[in-house]
Formats: sequence, structure tokens, C-alpha cells
Amino acid sequence: MESERQAAPKGPPREAPPEVWWLGIDRKWWVLAAVGVGTFMSALNGSVVNTVLSIIMRSYGIDLATTEWIVMVYLVVVSGLLLTFGRLGDMIGHKRVYLLGFAIFVASSVLCGLAPTAAILIVVRAVQAVGSAMVLANSPAILTAAFPARQRGQALGMQGTFTYLGLMVGPALGGYLTNQFGWQAIFFISLPIGLFAIGLAYAAIANVRPPAHGERFDPAGAITFLGGLSALLLVMSHGEDWGWTSALSLGLLTLAIVLLGAFLRVELTVPQPMLDLSLFRVHVFSAATVSALMNYICLYAVTFLVPFYLIQFRGLDPGHAGLLLSSQALIMAISAPLSGTLSDRIGSRLPSTLGMALLTASMVWLATTSATASDLEITARLMLIGLATGIFASPNSSALMGTAPRQRQGVAAAVLAAARNTGMVLGVALAGAVFGASLAAYGGTIGPSPGFLPAFRDAFLVVAVCSAIGAVASLARGPHAATTPARPPHAPPGARSQ
Repeated sequence: MESERQAAPKGPPREAPPEVWWLGIDRKWWVLAAVGVGTFMSALNGSVVNTVLSIIMRSYGIDLATTEWIVMVYLVVVSGLLLTFGRLGDMIGHKRVYLLGFAIFVASSVLCGLAPTAAILIVVRAVQAVGSAMVLANSPAILTAAFPARQRGQALGMQGTFTYLGLMVGPALGGYLTNQFGWQAIFFISLPIGLFAIGLAYAAIANVRPPAHGERFDPAGAITFLGGLSALLLVMSHGEDWGWTSALSLGLLTLAIVLLGAFLRVELTVPQPMLDLSLFRVHVFSAATVSALMNYICLYAVTFLVPFYLIQFRGLDPGHAGLLLSSQALIMAISAPLSGTLSDRIGSRLPSTLGMALLTASMVWLATTSATASDLEITARLMLIGLATGIFASPNSSALMGTAPRQRQGVAAAVLAAARNTGMVLGVALAGAVFGASLAAYGGTIGPSPGFLPAFRDAFLVVAVCSAIGAVASLARGPHAATTPARPPHAPPGARSQ
């Protein structure tokens, strides 16, 4: 079977009959299980680390600025390397890069738990981020190859469910493990789960000829992208603390502009670029990327500001606040696969646009939250945000992946992941900047002060504008063909569904 796949002619693959592999279950579902466990573990790791940062800070006796680097180094390295490993996956095989990345992630997770100093922990977190980038940049490409076009949205939606479950379980599990065994246990838990996932992925994911086999790597593009995006993310995340007009902020911003400009120049001139910019000439691809970026700006504005409202302003304990916040992830986990399956039948444009429109409404609704809102009122707002994101995410991802040719699937997945990570940073930076400026203007404090709610309102009204931009981009994406059947009756051979 493997040799037949490797000898297959080039070009878009035709849908093959189901391959029964183990326990009478089609192989594609085992691939989904393998990738899903990896996705769950990655999301779990991120959420549990954020939960126990204060405990890690106290354990090492470090200040807040040093503690922030435990998270920031991971985010910067992942974001900067996504395109590199997506491109390498297209060239040498997605399975190979995925498995190697997973092994690096698991091994470095154990080393994080063994780190004797904060400095070593930060270095090992950077290594962990390398492994995570290899996994994230290749997971959607593996699923897209394993599933026929008519089930692409369903598969990506179920992968989203694994992500949201990891985010939902993470805080509670992190708190329990830390209380019972110490914070190091949050890293050690990756070992048994990771080994199981690696074994399953090795057995389930098919060995196929890399779609871009024989093409050359673009080192200049990789270096300029890594440097430029890293500088941009650093200044966006720390600009308010350093001062937007400080020498450090302006220097990093200038460096980001120069390096990202050089990156675009390189990609336009080299014969085989790391990022094929022609992908963005496809309206569906570019619109889906913009919509994804706007979606994650909104989500991480919520993640950043709502806990301040619940804990600092309302005085809820962290457990109570965490329970309320988990309602958002729960609804996302339920709605994502349903929306993905629906998009396979009716196309991506309608559900993606509906999701972003609902998200815009939910941002405005969240901005109206009162000082005496009940748990039910708060939960309803968060559940609407979760529903909107669940409706949007998997159809949008399916559309983006569906418009990329086979030899650019890894790059397309990396673009999607880069939009997510960049949106995370921009969401926190934008919400923090507007909230901080409004709080100062109203004379309020981060606590039960009269200026808190007006500043909270201003921040989410600005974020709602971002969501509206995402809705317009989704609506303007053009034709929105369903993927059932896999190819429209009169479409030319090789046409890809959107």
C-alpha cells in the first residue's frame, strides 16, 4: 500500500475508497485520533503553564518581568518558525517533521520539569516551542491529506474540539497536579500522553511522497521572517510597559519593518520561496487569513480582560472565575465539528460570515456587562462568544486549506497558525492599550473603581470593530462551493473545493 502511494502520479489526489486499518476502523479516523491527541496536549500545555505562572515565579524567586519570558519565549519562537516547518513538511514529508517535532516537544517538556533555574527553564521552553512549531505547522496538512474533500471541514472541526478541550481541562488539571505533586508535574504529564500519541501517529499516518519533493529551501526567507516577526511580537506585547516611544520599542519596530520588508523582497525574487505569495491572490485564501487574524484578536482580548473583570473588579475567587470562563471553551468544543460538517455540505462562506457576525454582536454585548451581572448573564455572553467562534473556525480553516495546492499544504497550515499566534499577541496588546488608556482617562484603577467598566466597554467596542472587519472579509471571499461532492460535476480536473 505504501509503495503504491509513493508511485502515484503527481497532481491533486483522487478520492480513494476507505482503507480499513485497525479494529475495522478506517485509517483516516486513526489519523484524526493521533493528531487530535497531539493537539489536545499542545493546548493543555499552554493553558496549564499560564495557570501556575505565579507559583513558578514564587518557586524560583524571580520577578514578574522574568516570569513573562517563560510564556513570551515560547510564543515568539513558535510564531517565527511556523512557516519554516510548514515549508519543510511540504519538502521532506509532513509525517517526518510532525513526529520529530512531537519527540522534541515531549523531551523538552520533561526537561522543563527538571529545570533547576528560571534561566534554564526559559531556554528549554524555547526548545519546546521548536517542537510545537513543527507539530502545529503540519497537523492540518496531515488531516487534509488523510480525509477526502467532502469531510475536510468535519475533520478540522474535530481537531478544533481537541484544542478547546485542552484549553478547558488545562486550568483545573494544572491546579490539581500542582497542589498534589508540585508545578513540575504539569510538564511531566506530557511524557505518557506524548509517547502514546507519537506511537499512534507513527503507525496511523501514511508514508507518502512529499508534495514538494526536490524543491530547494529558502534560508534567507526563513531568517528574515523569524527575525522580523519576533521583533514585531516583542514590541506589540511589551510596548506599553517599555513605552511606545522608548528607544527599545522604536528600535524593535524599525527592525521588524526592515526585516519583514526584506522577507517580502526575498520571497518575490527567489525561484522557490518559503512563502508562495501567489496564495494570497486567491480571494478565499487571503480573506480566510484576515478573518482568522481578526477572530483570534477578539478571543485573546476576552482571555486577557474578562479575568480582570471577574477577579479584580467583581472579587470572585479564581476557581469561580475559571468555571465561568470554561463555558466558552465547552461551547466551542461542541459547535466546531458540527459547523465543520455543515460547511462540507453548504460551503464555508455562510457559516464563517455568520460566526464572525455573531462574534461582533457578542463583543458589543460583553461591552455592556454591568457591575452586578449574574453568573447566568456572564455565562450567556461567554457562551455566545464560544458559539460564534465554533461556527466560524472550522469552515474558515477548511476554506483556507482547500484553496492551497498539495505542494503548499504545509505552508497554508503555517499561515493559519501564524494568524492565530499573531492574533493572540495583537488581541492582548490592543485590548490592553485601549483599556489602559481609557482607565487613565476615567481616573479608574484595576479594581472596583468607577472608571473600570467604562474602560472595559471602550476596549470591547474597539475589538468589535476588528470582528466586523473579519465578517466583511469573510463575506467578500467570493464563491463558496461545498465539498460534497468532492469536485463539482463540470469543474476541470484538479479544481479544488472551497
